[in-house]
Amino acid sequence: MTNLYYGWKIVITLFVTLTFCSGLGFYNHAVILQALVNEKGLSVEIASSAVSLFFLSSGLVGLWVAGMLDRYDVRIVICAGACLAGIALFSIRFVTDEWQVMLAYSLFGVGFAASGLLPATTLVTRWFAKKRALALSIASTGLSVGGIAITPASALLITAKGIDYSVTLFALIYVLGVVPLACLFLKSRPADIGLQIDGAKMDDNSPGATGTLFKDAARSRYFWGLSLAYVFLMMAQVGALAHQYGLVGEHLTGRTAALALGIIPVASIVGRLAGGFLLDRISASKFALTMMVLQSVSLLILSQVTSTWAFVAGLGLFGISVGNLLMLQPLLIATTYGQQDYSRIYGLSNMMTTIGIAFGPLILGLIYASNNSYSLSYLTASAAGLRDL
Repeated sequence: MTNLYYGWKIVITLFVTLTFCSGLGFYNHAVILQALVNEKGLSVEIASSAVSLFFLSSGLVGLWVAGMLDRYDVRIVICAGACLAGIALFSIRFVTDEWQVMLAYSLFGVGFAASGLLPATTLVTRWFAKKRALALSIASTGLSVGGIAITPASALLITAKGIDYSVTLFALIYVLGVVPLACLFLKSRPADIGLQIDGAKMDDNSPGATGTLFKDAARSRYFWGLSLAYVFLMMAQVGALAHQYGLVGEHLTGRTAALALGIIPVASIVGRLAGGFLLDRISASKFALTMMVLQSVSLLILSQVTSTWAFVAGLGLFGISVGNLLMLQPLLIATTYGQQDYSRIYGLSNMMTTIGIAFGPLILGLIYASNNSYSLSYLTASAAGLRDL
């Protein structure tokens, strides 16, 4: 272990912290949304709007978080974000009015942005060049593990104990799952411990960070094409994820429904790890196009099938696309523009993507409310994904 490049310790730590961030944030919205409707008396439209506001606030503060990552120790940013997310989760137990739900979810989004994928991908980009795809796939697999280990348990806990008790426990777990490990193991840059990227020893002639300047990247056609494509991709993906609990409930019941929530994250893990190895050997752009098609096809299946096995297959295919598309955006940006201004470049792209992320849950919720079925909602999501091809 003494010869292990410290960057891999960073990756392992990010894997664990992202497990808690995603399990209690990204994947858990479907569970909390349903509980807000059932226990707090909110409409599906209002609950969906709160989730949209979470993603909107998360994306809008991305550039601000990127600036903090450039100026301050990454541990300060991540720990502050985790604490804010915990406070926001805890406050959900006290909400009685719609505006209070919106405020809680806005704060939750800010905390999630500062403790989740943006700082994680920034760190991987700073620590890895040669094996960046593999490192990013391993670290971001924590996103899916959170969906497997935490989200189904959250659904069972809310069913047994109710939302007020559950969100209190969620808040505590979020903070304890992120803060201690971040403080102990994360380092902002290889130079902090006398290393260069990929582990070479630093000396007086060691080069600094290289890559495209933010102002130049922001004027490139590739940047805008990629970012706009992800607006529609994430509108479809996050909208479908936010309503998966309701969709599963239309096809399955009881413990079977709770277990089905684990299909997407399990498939996401398998797909992402396979993708991490493949991306060292194939074109990232072609692989991204393949995943775009797969997401649209899987959502089409989920919108139309009546067979249980076909439904499960649709969830699995969707999970494979989810795992890889989440990883591919930061990877494509890091590969194209380098590490020098990565956090700001990705932060701007992610802020644009937030338009789709924010409105995805709301649009699918409104379509559901119009006909009391998720079939048309998921058909719309499938079409939105095909918009990028």
